Amino acid sequence: MLSEQILEVKNLKKYFDVGPRQVLKAVDDISFSIKRGSTLGLVGESGCGKTTVGRTLVSLYEADGGEIIFDGKDIMSANKKELKQLTRRMQMIYQDPYASLNPFFTVGEIISEGLIIHKIGANKKERMEIVYELLELVGLHREHANRFPHEFSGGQRQRVGIARSLAVEPEFIVCDEAISALDVSIQAQIVNLLVDFQDKMGLTYLFIAHDLSMVRYISDRTAVMYLGKLVELGDGDEVYSHPVHPYTQGLLSAVPIADPRRERSHKVQLLEGEVQSPINPKPGCRFFKRCPKATGICSEVTPELIDVGSGHMAACHNID
Repeated sequence: MLSEQILEVKNLKKYFDVGPRQVLKAVDDISFSIKRGSTLGLVGESGCGKTTVGRTLVSLYEADGGEIIFDGKDIMSANKKELKQLTRRMQMIYQDPYASLNPFFTVGEIISEGLIIHKIGANKKERMEIVYELLELVGLHREHANRFPHEFSGGQRQRVGIARSLAVEPEFIVCDEAISALDVSIQAQIVNLLVDFQDKMGLTYLFIAHDLSMVRYISDRTAVMYLGKLVELGDGDEVYSHPVHPYTQGLLSAVPIADPRRERSHKVQLLEGEVQSPINPKPGCRFFKRCPKATGICSEVTPELIDVGSGHMAACHNID
């Protein structure tokens, strides 16, 4: 019987040595799970560790601690053969559609690379037929297989990237800022394409983005990250309608309102103060120097994620 949770992350850590006795704690003891066929949106400022989470999940980075359980299997204890089988089922769509495609390969060669690695298709002809089907699936044409990446627009390149990720028939895809480098009109097309594929193929997504309105549109649940820590996690609508953590409240207050009359009276909660360094961080809440609700305990004790109701989790000492 299939587990309801396709991915369970427990106390995940990823650190980087950046100098003598200096450790950058990019991902520091975070836990979450994702239900099969759903989307978890992961948001936060640049440098908070979102991309590091995604890359660690698909084994582009080796975790320094914790557990990554994919469909009941512990990725971190898997041998080389088992890891290859697991990573076929876990793919990634990269942020930059310009840098993520090899400029010396044709689109057909780029998409078929995964087919060759995982021995999908009996021969080159069969593999190319799969490539043609994938190109048409993402809104491109068969003849595009013979072109090079520089011959495409940004939106078309990202479609190629999506086709590449779908080639090995994955179940889970990390969308790492997959729309941030695209024009607004193209962003909507790509997101709708991802939603359509999820409905048809039962895909599960970790959707990493800065655009909070887009995350709300595509995500079932939302996680908010700050300097390597999860500070809020819950149902998407609940987090957006009733944010609990002061950082989440500040992020959401900065989202423009489409109604001009409401926007005039809309107050933005500015996040002022010093941003703490993620290198050798001190004990306490990493947001306390910017937090309008900070008290003495915030600088001394690191808050844990607690349930504030109906599975809505937040890490704050001063929840109203």
